[in-house]
Amino acid sequence: MTTMTMGKALNQALRQAMTDDDKVVLMGEDIGALGGVFRITDALQSEFGERRVIDTPLAESGIVGTAVGLAMRGYRPVVEIQFDGFVYPAFDQIVCQVAKLHYRTLGRVKMPITIRIPWAGGVGAAEHHSESPEAYFVHTAGLRVIAVSNPQDAYSMLQQAIACDDPVIFLEPKRLYHTKGEVNLDTHHTDVAPMGIARVARAGTDVTLVTYGAQVKTALDAAEAAADEGVSIEVIDLRSISPIDYETIDASVRKTGRVVVTHEASREAGVAAEVIASITERCFDWLETAPVRITGHDIPYPPSKLEKQHIPDLDRILDGVDRALGRQNSMTGVEL
Repeated sequence: MTTMTMGKALNQALRQAMTDDDKVVLMGEDIGALGGVFRITDALQSEFGERRVIDTPLAESGIVGTAVGLAMRGYRPVVEIQFDGFVYPAFDQIVCQVAKLHYRTLGRVKMPITIRIPWAGGVGAAEHHSESPEAYFVHTAGLRVIAVSNPQDAYSMLQQAIACDDPVIFLEPKRLYHTKGEVNLDTHHTDVAPMGIARVARAGTDVTLVTYGAQVKTALDAAEAAADEGVSIEVIDLRSISPIDYETIDASVRKTGRVVVTHEASREAGVAAEVIASITERCFDWLETAPVRITGHDIPYPPSKLEKQHIPDLDRILDGVDRALGRQNSMTGVEL
């Protein structure tokens, strides 16, 4: 095991994928000599050359459109979107071409494209540099959507995404790029849990807390704080938010009878709404109380000085746990 940051783990994953398959090519703005804004592609151009690590113009639609052509010719392009808020110019290409070509051609044309997106807030960035657009992609049939929460998953799941014949939106929480963790570089990506399988990040018996990405750390902190009050929280890291591993969630909810779902994205029609609707359909007879959502607010992403009020924190999550346990009135917040 080697201790490294998530950013370094992603860099190592890209290096390994390019070493394993010469059809893997990287594309993005400033990813060559600079190594990307977050240095995820650092030194890869000098190692693999300008024909495989391609600095592109500032044109996201053109970048993804070029990746579509490369995929049709048998390559496995890995696209870096410089910031999450920059993905929208490529939205037409992603939704109309990347997500549909395999279906449209009755399986004859594969789209093994990985679109890496530095994602979500918490780093004090400027407007358009902190967004949570995952629900748009989750709603789009034909895309896999992955959200990593730790260096090991970043290393293993990025390689899995690149090797997958499906197009993958790969969300990297930018506020975790410098978070360190242990990574087994000797394990092949096929020897670890598939990227579509959720992870029980902490076992518990009283409440199931479901989340993904950077919110996993906050959820674990909340579970630790709740344990001091005698409340046992089971934390589920989804890892994949399309498709979602409901078998792992179901097993937890049927054990605890209570569920809280949290994410940074806005509440309206978010991933939490889909998870809760599915849990209610699948586990209604096991639920002791109504499921609870703890999310970002239904506003455009706020200025950096206000983002701490937008991103669900430990206190907001614990408040949701109290509501799931019947300790507060869900409408008024008054303690019972």
